[in-house]
Amino acid sequence: MALPNILYLHSHDTGRYAQPYGEQVPMPNVQALADQGVLFRKAFCAAPTCSASRACLLTGQYGQSNGMLGLAHRGWSLRDYSHHIVHTLREVGYTSVLIGEQHISKEPDVIGYDEVMKIPTTRVESVAPLAMEVLRRPRERPLFLSVGFFETHREFLGPGSLRDVQYSKPPANLPDTPEVRADIAAFKASARSLDHGVGVVLNELDASGMAEETLIIFTTDHGMPFPGAKATLYDRGLGVMLILRGPDPFGGGRVMDEMVSHIDIYPTLCEYLGIRRPDFLQGVSLMGLLRGERKRVREEIFAGSTWHAAYEPQRAIRTERHKYIRRWGDRRTPVLPNTDDGPSKELLLAGGWAEREIPKEQLYDLLFDPNEADNLAEDPANRELLDELRGRLERWMRDTEDPLLAGHVDPPPGVEINLPDQRSASEPTTRVS
Repeated sequence: MALPNILYLHSHDTGRYAQPYGEQVPMPNVQALADQGVLFRKAFCAAPTCSASRACLLTGQYGQSNGMLGLAHRGWSLRDYSHHIVHTLREVGYTSVLIGEQHISKEPDVIGYDEVMKIPTTRVESVAPLAMEVLRRPRERPLFLSVGFFETHREFLGPGSLRDVQYSKPPANLPDTPEVRADIAAFKASARSLDHGVGVVLNELDASGMAEETLIIFTTDHGMPFPGAKATLYDRGLGVMLILRGPDPFGGGRVMDEMVSHIDIYPTLCEYLGIRRPDFLQGVSLMGLLRGERKRVREEIFAGSTWHAAYEPQRAIRTERHKYIRRWGDRRTPVLPNTDDGPSKELLLAGGWAEREIPKEQLYDLLFDPNEADNLAEDPANRELLDELRGRLERWMRDTEDPLLAGHVDPPPGVEINLPDQRSASEPTTRVS
C-alpha cells in the first residue's frame, strides 16, 4: 500500500456541540465529512485542557507520562518532543508541515515538523489560505499536514443573527437565560467560521486530486469554553468530535458508538500504515473496530487534569455505564481561573457559584443520569462499585507513574500560574522560581 497523506484538522474548545452530533449549529462541511467518513459518538480527550489534550493525542501518552500537565504558552512542555508523531512518520518517509494552532510548545520549531509556517493569527482567515497553498504544491513524499484553527475558543465572533440570540438553546447544564443564549449564539457564529475553514481546506484537497489518497483526522481538543465543560472531567468536558475519512476502512458514512480516546489515534495510524508501534504508546489501535473485527476496543477510558490556569488536580475513569471522578487536595470550591471568562460564567457567579462545594469523589450512573447531576458516591448501595472504580483508577495511575499519587504536583521553574483563589485567568500571574 502506498502511504496516504494525513490531514490533521483540529479546532479549539468545540466539544461535540456541532451539527453532526445533533446540535442546532449549522456546520455543513463538517457534516459532509461525517457523511463520507466514520464519526465516533463517544470519543473523549485524555485531558480537558488545551495543551494537555493535544499532547496526549500527538504522543499517544497520558499527561503524567508525556509531562504536559499545564499550558504550553505558560511554560509547560513535553518531556521528550521526539515522542511526537511526526518523528515516527518521518522514519517511514513522511514530510510534515504545521499551520496555525498547535499549543504544545512555546516555540513550535522544537516540535519536529519539517516546516512551520509563520502566520499572523491562528484564525480561519489566516490559516486556510496557507493550507491551500501547501496542498497545491507538487510533492514526492507523503504529507502529514497539521491545520489548527483558533475557532471556537473564547473571543467569539459576534452572533450571526438576532434569531440566534433569541432562539439558541443552551447545553443542558446551563440555565436558559438571555445572557446564556446570547453567549451560545456567539459560540455558534465562531463554529460557522470554523466550518467555513474546514470547507476551504477540503475543497482544495479535492481540487488538488489528493482526496482519494488522504486520511483526514478531524477533532477538537476538549469541551466547550463554558462553566461545567472545559477543564472538567464530565462528559461535556472530555467529549470531543472525532471524524476519520479516507481510504478503506475510513469511509461509508458510519457512526460508531463505542468508547475511544484521543490517545488511540497514534497507535491506529501505526497499525494502518504498517509501521512499528513505539514502546511508549499507551493507547489502543482502533483498526479492529473499523474493520468490523471487534465490537469494542476499550472497557474504560481514563482522563485527568492537574494544572490549567491554576492548580486543580483531578482524575477520572469512565465505563459504558459509570463515571468516577476524584479530586485531590483540600479545596472544595470551584477554581475559577480554570473557567474561561464570559457572560455565562458571570451569571453563575452572581448566583453564588463560587461558594458551591464540589465533592472530593463523584460517581454517576450514565444510563439514568447522562448529565452527571446526581452524585451517588455517598450512597451505601454503591459501595462495592465505588471501591471497584477507585481501584481501577489507582492502578492506572500507578501504571502511568502519576506524580499525583505522591501528593501535590509542583509546577516546574519558569511556569506562569494563577492562584486558585483568583477569579479569572486574566488576573496577574505568578512566575514560579
